[in-house]
Amino acid sequence: PWGAAVILVPVLGGIGVTFLVANFAPEAKGHGVPEVIDVIYYNRGRIRPVVAIVKSLASAISIGSGGSVGREGPIIQIGSSFGSTIGQILRVPAWQRIVLIAGGAGGGIAATFNTPVGGVLFALEIMMHEVSVRTLVPVALATAAGTYVGRLFFGQYPSFVIPALETPYFHMASPLVLLAYIGLGLVMGAVSALFIKSIYGAEDFFERRVGGSYYRQHLLGMLGVGLVLYGLMTFYGHYYVEGVGYSTVQEILSGRAFPLALLLLLFALKLLVTSLTLGSGASGGIFSPALFLGATLGSAYGTFLQWCFPQLGISPAAFAVAGMAGVVGGSTGAAMAAIVMIFEMTLDYNVIVPMTITVAVSYGIRKVLSRESIYSMKLVRRGHYVPEAMHSSPHLVQPVQKIMLTNFGRLNASCGIKEIAHVASGKSAPAIFLVDAGSRIVGILSAETILKALENGAGPVTAAELADRNYVTVTEFAPFFDVMILMRASMASAALVRDETNSHGVGGNIKGLITPQQLGEAMVESSGLFLD
Repeated sequence: PWGAAVILVPVLGGIGVTFLVANFAPEAKGHGVPEVIDVIYYNRGRIRPVVAIVKSLASAISIGSGGSVGREGPIIQIGSSFGSTIGQILRVPAWQRIVLIAGGAGGGIAATFNTPVGGVLFALEIMMHEVSVRTLVPVALATAAGTYVGRLFFGQYPSFVIPALETPYFHMASPLVLLAYIGLGLVMGAVSALFIKSIYGAEDFFERRVGGSYYRQHLLGMLGVGLVLYGLMTFYGHYYVEGVGYSTVQEILSGRAFPLALLLLLFALKLLVTSLTLGSGASGGIFSPALFLGATLGSAYGTFLQWCFPQLGISPAAFAVAGMAGVVGGSTGAAMAAIVMIFEMTLDYNVIVPMTITVAVSYGIRKVLSRESIYSMKLVRRGHYVPEAMHSSPHLVQPVQKIMLTNFGRLNASCGIKEIAHVASGKSAPAIFLVDAGSRIVGILSAETILKALENGAGPVTAAELADRNYVTVTEFAPFFDVMILMRASMASAALVRDETNSHGVGGNIKGLITPQQLGEAMVESSGLFLD
C-alpha cells in the first residue's frame, strides 16, 4: 500500500535509531557483542543499565523498519546488561560480574533461538574468561532457565522446520558427497572473510567518504536499503532481504526450488544491505544475516552439484543447512556453538556430520583470510586485543618449589649500612637477602633497595630498618595460582617458601623466595608449550 514510498520506511526507522543511540547509549550502536567482550576484558564487567533499554528499542526499530540485522546481538547485549547490573547492585567481585554477563548472554541466546546447549557453548567460546565449575554451572543454569521461559512464550518448536525430517537427505555413503561438504567449507570460509571485510569496509566508507553527522550517515545507508527492498518487490514480488530474513531461509529449507540466479542475487543483495545497515550505524546483530548468507549460497552450491551429479541424489536444502553453520561458525569464531545451535534450530541429527566438516573447514579458511573474527575485529580496530584462544595454564598448577628463587643471602637485622654494602657488593652476592633476628624473619632486602639507600646517602640505618616487611609465607608444595592470589590479596612484594614440615616459617627453614619476577618468568616459560 505504500508503493514507492516504502523506500522511506527504513529511513524513518533510522531516524529513531540514531536519536536513541546518539542521545542515550552510544554502546548500542552496531551488533553489540564486541561491546560486551570489551567490558569483560577492559572494564571489569561493568555495563550501564540504560544500555538494555536503548538496545531493545533501537534494535526493534532497526529490524522492524526493514534493516538487515539480526536479534542475537541485541539479546546478548541486553542479557549481558541485566547480568552486569545485577552484579553491580549486589557489589560482587569482578569475576562474578563477568559470570553474570555470560549467563545473561547465554540465557538470552537460548531463549531467543530455543537452543539451550548452543547458548552455553556460545557463552563459553565468546564470553567466558574462565571455564571452571564456578563459571560453567551458573551459566548452564541461566541458559536452562532462559530456554524454559522462552518456551512458555514461544512454544517448543525449532526455529526452522525441515519437512523431510523423517527422510534423512544427508547421505554420506559416497566419498564425493564428503568432498562436496569440504568444498562447501572452502566456499563458506571465503564468504565469512568477505562478510567481515564488507561490514567494516562499509563502516569505513560511511565515516571517511560520506562523513558528516551520525544522522546523515545512517539515513543515507538506510535509503540504500529502502531502494534495494523496493527493487526486489517490484521485480520479484517479495522483499526477501529485509529484517532477519527467516521467511526466505524457511522457504529454502522447505525445499522450494529457487532458480540458481535468484539465490546468488539474494546472497549478494543480503551482503550489500547488511553492510549498508550496520556500516551506517544501525543497532542489530549479525547472526541472522549470516544464516541467510549461508542458506542462499549453500542452496546455490547444492543446486549446482545436483545439476552436475544427478546420480548422487543431492538435496540443496542439506547444503543450505550446512552452509548456515559454516558462515556463522566461520565469521564469529564460535565453531562448536554454530554446529550445536543449527542442530537445535532444525532438530535434525543428520546435519551433524556434514555441518562439522563444513564448519571446521570454513573456520580454518576464514582464519587464513582474516585473522580476526567479526566480533574481535571491532575491538582490534580500537586497539583492544582479546585472547584468540582459551589456553590451559600449566604454570598455574605447578608447585612453587619449581619456580622459587633459591639463590638468596642472609643479613642480621642489626647490620649497619656499611656492612650491608660490603656484603651486597661481593662478586657472587645474590640479588635479594633475608633479614633475620635470630630465628625470626624480619623482612626482605633487595640489592636495588640497598643501592638506592647508598645513593641517597642514608645515615646510620640497620638492615631491619631498610627491610621490606610486606611478605607472605607459603609451603613449598603450594600451587603457583594460590600463591599468586595470596600475594595479590595481601599486596605482598614477595612470598617466602618454607619447608613443608615447618609450620612457623622460621629463618632456618626458608627454602626459597617468590617475587613478581619469578611469577613473570614462569608465565613466559609456560608459553613454550604453545609455541614449540
